Amino acid sequence: MKFKSIIWDWNGTLLNDVDIAVEIINQLLVDRAHQPITLAHYLEVFTFPVQDYYEQIGFNLKNEPFEIPAYQFIAGYNKAVETCGLHPEAIPVLQQLQNLGCRQFIVSAMEQQQLEKTISDNQISSYFEEICGLDHHFATSKVENGRNLIVKRKLNPELTLLIGDTIHDYEVAQVIGCNCILIANGHQSKKRLLNSGAKVLNNLEEITFFVT
Repeated sequence: MKFKSIIWDWNGTLLNDVDIAVEIINQLLVDRAHQPITLAHYLEVFTFPVQDYYEQIGFNLKNEPFEIPAYQFIAGYNKAVETCGLHPEAIPVLQQLQNLGCRQFIVSAMEQQQLEKTISDNQISSYFEEICGLDHHFATSKVENGRNLIVKRKLNPELTLLIGDTIHDYEVAQVIGCNCILIANGHQSKKRLLNSGAKVLNNLEEITFFVT
């Protein structure tokens, strides 16, 4: 094994939730008499913190506090997320890495309780030593949780791989000093991911060829 520990992102990386994210944000835009966005446009503009992305797609956060559409999005998302599942390769990859003796963790921008629920609903909680979400619904930075996990679990960053689907995941990996792979079937386009300088794979199935 090249790596002893894997830190997973959740949304878009293991959980296949891009379509519902676009559907719900479009409903909020239409409710405000704005044009909906396409999936292709979404993949080019979605970013962290998500408040910046809201402004890019037309929300006027000078007239309407960010918290209002953010809570509306979360309310719709928490209902819709029950209808979406994992990426097809997710469980086979998790199982293979477990069989190889890899320690596995999740660091996500999702609120902690909802994160634990969605992972439990998908029946994969047993694969992870620790699941780290945020204490709010506003999808800000994951850097501090990444730092804390490295220290708390005494992980060697050089033998740790972070797997995500956004440039922010790459930024987290750089801060905490671990390796990173980005998967190009999540919340940002392959072109954007490649421009970050990170190693980019097309899907989770390619992971095991890289880590072993």
